[in-house]
This record gives sequence, C-alpha cells and structure tokens, in this order.
Amino acid sequence: MLYPTLDCPLPRPLRLGGACLSVLLCLSACGGGDSRSVLDQPQAAVVHPALCSDTALADGSYRLLGAECVRSSPVLDKEQAQSLTRADPSTIITATQLFNWAEQTYPTLFPGPQSDQTIAPYVVRHYASTQNYIGVTNGNVYVLGPISGGQLALVGTLSGLTCQVTPSACTTTPTTPSTPTGSTTSGNTAGVLCGASYSVFNNSTSVNATSTATWTCDSTQRALSANGLPDHAVGTFPNANNPNAIKAVTVSAKFPLAPSITNTSGTAATVVGYVLNGVKMDPDTGGTCNDSGSTCSMVGGTGNWRMEALGQTSFKFGTDSNNAHVQPTGDYHYHGIPEGYLTKLNKGTAMTLIGWAGDGFPVYARYGYTTATDATSATKIMKGSYRLKTTPDASRPATSLYPMGTFKQDYEYVAGSGDLDECNGRYGVTPEFPSGIYHYYTTDTYPYIQRCVKGTSALGGAGVPPTGGTGGMLPPPPRS
Repeated sequence: MLYPTLDCPLPRPLRLGGACLSVLLCLSACGGGDSRSVLDQPQAAVVHPALCSDTALADGSYRLLGAECVRSSPVLDKEQAQSLTRADPSTIITATQLFNWAEQTYPTLFPGPQSDQTIAPYVVRHYASTQNYIGVTNGNVYVLGPISGGQLALVGTLSGLTCQVTPSACTTTPTTPSTPTGSTTSGNTAGVLCGASYSVFNNSTSVNATSTATWTCDSTQRALSANGLPDHAVGTFPNANNPNAIKAVTVSAKFPLAPSITNTSGTAATVVGYVLNGVKMDPDTGGTCNDSGSTCSMVGGTGNWRMEALGQTSFKFGTDSNNAHVQPTGDYHYHGIPEGYLTKLNKGTAMTLIGWAGDGFPVYARYGYTTATDATSATKIMKGSYRLKTTPDASRPATSLYPMGTFKQDYEYVAGSGDLDECNGRYGVTPEFPSGIYHYYTTDTYPYIQRCVKGTSALGGAGVPPTGGTGGMLPPPPRS
C-alpha cells in the first residue's frame, strides 16, 4: 500500500521510487502543529510512559525519545544492552554503511541494492516492493512503512548501531548463545498438538484441492500423515522460473516425542521439518556453480558452490510470497518463513508455533521473547547469528559475476552476533512449553530455516544431495 499524503503545506509533493514521501517530510516539517521537528516530538511513535523502567531501557524493548518512552522497532536490532561500550567516534558508521547493512541483514524488508537520496533533512532509501523506508538525520535512524505500522519510528542511532554494523570497531566481546546443558538437553512434547487434524480446500488456481494433515502421538513418537498441499494462497506454478506444478504427495513422517540434544554443534539435514499444514521445510537447493562460475546448474549440480534460494538475485528459483516453490515431484516446500500460513494464523507478534523439526523439537516463526527464559518479556523479531563473510573464499566464482550471498558458503556463523545458535535455535520458555525447551526459529535473516538439527532426525540425512530441494530446473541466466 502507499501511505497517504498528510494534510501538510509542503512546497510540493516529493516522490521517491514512485511512492509519496510527503508523510515522512510532513512529520518533520509540520511537527504536529508546531515548529518542532520529529527529533523533538515523537508523537508518531507508540508511547508507553509507564514502561520505561531501567530494565526495559536496558534490554532495548523501549527507548527514550526526548522526554517520551517509545517502543523500539522490532526490526532493526536494538542498541544491544550488552554493548555498553560504544564505538570510537572516528569509527561511527555513515548512513550509507547502515543502509547497506540493513539490506544484507534484512533482505526481505529492505531488498537492495538501492541508492541513497537526500531529501532534507533526511538521507533516505526507499524499497518500492515492500513500501518500507529507512532514513537518517542528525545521527538518528528512522523507519517508515509496513515495517513500523505506517508510523515514523526511531530505531537507533548511527553511533549505537556501529557495533552491529562493524563489530571490529568495538571492543565489546559478544555473548555466545548458550547450548543447554544437563537436564535441559531434552524435552517432552507429549500433549502438545497431538491429535491435531486439518482439512482445508485451497481454491488457489495452482492448487484447487483439499489440503490435509493429521498429527497423532503414541508413547514415543509424533506422526504426520498429509498430502503436502498448502492450506493458504500460493503463487502461480508453473511460472517463468519454476516449471513444476503443485501436486498432492504422500507425506508420512515420524518425530521423537521426547527429543534430546545429541550433537551440540548440530547435524546437517536436508528436510529439516514440517509445518503443521503438512508442507515440508527444505531450505537448501541442488543448484551449484563450478569454481570459475562458467558452469552453473540449478538442479543436480556437481559444482563446489551451492546456490541459495533466498537473499540473492543471480539465480531465479521461482519462489512465491511464501518463500516457497515446487520440486519436480510436485512437492510444494518452504525455503523461508511460511508467510501465508502465518497470515492465516493471525497471531501478530505473539510467539507462534508453526511446526516440528525432524528431531522432535518445536519450530517457531519470527518472534521470540526478548528474554529467553521470561514469558512476561516483550516479543521481538529473532535474528540469526550468520553474516556475509568480509572476504570471499578461495576459488569462489568472482563476485563481479555472483555477488556475496549467492552461495551458501558466503555466510559464516558468528556466535553472539544474533539471537540464535548455529542451528537457528535456543533454549527458553514458549507459550506451549512454559517450563522451557530447546526450539528453532524461521527468521527473516540467514539461514531463514535452520540447516541443521541438534537431535536425531529420520527426515533427512547429513549434507545435501545433488537433487535436494531445488525445484528450479530452468537454465541459469547467461553471464558475460
């Protein structure tokens, strides 16, 4: 949606990327009826005066804006409470560095690359496909659009975000997400969604059939019987980048009812789990390139460099708005957050159980508690602890051909850089498990869906087979 122009006497409408930016300027220029700028008048933000306790300010869920207490944006990370050491003034990032980082870290919200534009007093980037804006003025960072509920929201400062954008500029040592030990390495999921059964007719043109999924439990296992059809709106399949039609398939899977962590560093898996609607989570692809990048195959590849389905633009896998597409067998499957399924559940920012990993631990989508062991703490968007490598690996195809982020090997796990461990999980309390359990997340950031499991799974073996997970059988675009 486009945000309407406010009734504000600006000299003339200003447009950026085809969307009106008058609302952003109006909040600054009009100041809600007086001459103060938005830096002094935060009425566009959600005000919670009673919640600005020392604890709330320290954990970053709220921040002071002038004399008011406002909720922090859940998207751009809070100024980390543990990073009380700020960057040296000579290393504070620029707006451009911040924007580039946001595009790399949150590609589904800020799909880049975009160019800076100056619309005084802001330096701004606009993302037409998501209708989100990000801007900087006087060292403060703001967002506007669906990302902030259509309100101008302060999300930090350049100095406060420097430690996240350029960790080398700070002396603070990040806290490593802990892997549970002792009695917390196991859990009991009995009684949670045992006996759940779903049967929904999907009238999407590409489905036009009934989606079915039945979950049952015995004394030791959770079992799924489904036809693999999604129960929400989907994109068009076949499409220009995916030649496969969605078909009903036989899904028969079993999961430990009392899962336990057997490998603290995780074991690579192909199919990492199933969403409650019976559709599998299968994040890797079978597409690869050789070292020179001259030979690339999007299915059954034998090259060393494995393509990513999301977060890159070099290869088109025909994914829809649910971060999903179709394999040659007709299997519709997710590579990232199942957006349509989340929309259907309509739980907003609450912690939302969406499925089970192959090792039996639960999978949640996007939101988790700010304090992992405190169900009364606010929820926030969880961020994976992976980042793009600063230097490409040896023998990698040239970045001029395939930018960083094209291949799985372009990412590295950096403990403490996000909220989650190497398998995109953590130990903590959840609505279904108030005493605590290890659990996974699907995230907006890499790896989107975890690429490993901490327990033992019968769904997929170690590594990724040459034909695993792709669905894209069209030849890659030519490269000069």
